[in-house]
Amino acid sequence: MNDQSYQPPVTALRAFVAVAKHLHFGTAAAALGVSQPSLSQSLAGLEAGLGLKLVERTTRRVMLTAEGRRLLGSAIAVCDTVDDFMHDAAGDLDPLTGTIRLGLIPTIAPYILPRLLKGLGQRRPDLNLLVVEDQTDRLLGQLRDGALDAAILALPAGAPGMGELPMYNEDFVLALPQGHPLAGQEALAPKMLEDLPLLLLDEGHCLRDQALEVCQLAGISPDVRQTRAASLTTAVQCVEGGLGVTLIPKTAVAVETAAGGLATAEFSVPRPGRRIGLVYRESSGRGEAYRQLADDIAELVDASGAVTVETQSLAG
Repeated sequence: MNDQSYQPPVTALRAFVAVAKHLHFGTAAAALGVSQPSLSQSLAGLEAGLGLKLVERTTRRVMLTAEGRRLLGSAIAVCDTVDDFMHDAAGDLDPLTGTIRLGLIPTIAPYILPRLLKGLGQRRPDLNLLVVEDQTDRLLGQLRDGALDAAILALPAGAPGMGELPMYNEDFVLALPQGHPLAGQEALAPKMLEDLPLLLLDEGHCLRDQALEVCQLAGISPDVRQTRAASLTTAVQCVEGGLGVTLIPKTAVAVETAAGGLATAEFSVPRPGRRIGLVYRESSGRGEAYRQLADDIAELVDASGAVTVETQSLAG
């Protein structure tokens, strides 16, 4: 039974969050800049005070107990609140300094990162950006667990406890083999997809679901090919090889057509597309800082000419 008067120290909560993130005591201790015995002692004190076992440790692995998984979100929220308090106490200290761990989905990262890294490096030289590329569900999991600070995702993410800042909209473009009769079309009806062999990304990629939604809204059942790709680049290579057609976001067109083996066609207005935004934990208390970051990202991507910036983001 836990002691109701027990007040867990922030250092103990940080130790718990670090172990939960890394699932390795040595790595967690290094991340916090403390010795492993000190970290173990902090965690043991937390467990004793709560009267709960939070972490199970064997000779081969470290894992969270059911109680640990249940309490992890609250521990992260407390650490976020303390961090926010310290930022407020620092007065004029720019919140967009230091390290921010940013996630991106694979259908965004390769196409905006070069512009993003260069532009943010010029605009915010004191910001150290760490980048993680992964699928939406896994990025949201890392956000919940505190392994990421924010993520660039297709909206709505619809995840409890997450704030969403719309940044820009981009159209989908139909990727075709060179010489295809539809190549170069600028007002293609989405219904045309019914007669084309459609290639999709693997399960877990939001672009797969978005492509199927385009077909659903057009009232068609597409000829979905059994060939599926783990990345958009692979899907494009399959298109170049004559295995079918696929949808790509407009920000991907310049990169994916650079080799010269791909043609494109644009849909009629209103063109199908997606909305991209910055997602973060509301418990972080850094909504305004992330709004500033979202504004920067939107302006940098907008310079490519492939997107339409969300006015409410830039109004922040």
